Amino acid sequence: MIYLIISGVLFLIFAWIIMSYNQLVRLHSLVQEGWSGIDVQLKRRYDLIPNLVSVVKEYSIHEKNIINDIVQARAASMGTTNINNKEKAELSLNSSLKTLFALVEQYPNLKANENFLALQKELSSVEDELQLARRYYNGAVRNYDINIVQFPSSLIAKNFGFNSISYFEITKTEERETPQIKF
Repeated sequence: MIYLIISGVLFLIFAWIIMSYNQLVRLHSLVQEGWSGIDVQLKRRYDLIPNLVSVVKEYSIHEKNIINDIVQARAASMGTTNINNKEKAELSLNSSLKTLFALVEQYPNLKANENFLALQKELSSVEDELQLARRYYNGAVRNYDINIVQFPSSLIAKNFGFNSISYFEITKTEERETPQIKF
C-alpha cells in the first residue's frame, strides 16, 4: 500500500512538472509570435519609407540632411535583431519621421499631393498596427515573465533555463519632443 501511495505522489509531481514545463513553452511561443508580429509591421513600415522619402525629395531637394537621417535610421533599425538595440533604433527612426512630417508643413503643395497623402495614410495605418503588435508582444512577455518568477513554476523555469525577456519599450519623453527643423 505504501508503494502505491509513493508512486501516486511521484506521478502527481511528474505530471505537475510536465504541465508547468509545457505552460512555459507555450508562453515562450506566444512571446516569439508577438515579436514576429512587430517584425512584420516594421517590415511594412521599412518598405513604405523609401516611397515616402522619394515623394518628399521631389519637393525638398535642399533638405538632404533630414532625408539622409531617415535613410540611416531605417537601415540601423532594419539591421538589428536584439530587442534593446531595436528599441534605440526605432526611437531614432520615429524622431526622423516626425521631423519629416514637420518639414512637410513647409511645403503646401506636398501636403496636397495625392501620392504623399496616400503614403502618409498607409504609414499611419502601419503605425497603428505596430502599436497593437507591441502591445500584444508586451502582454505575452508580461505573462511569460510572471510565470517564470511565480512559485512553484519558478522551480521549473530555473531548472530548464527559462529566462526573463525584455519588454519592447520606447522612451516616452523622447517621443513627445517636437522635432527641430533647421534650414
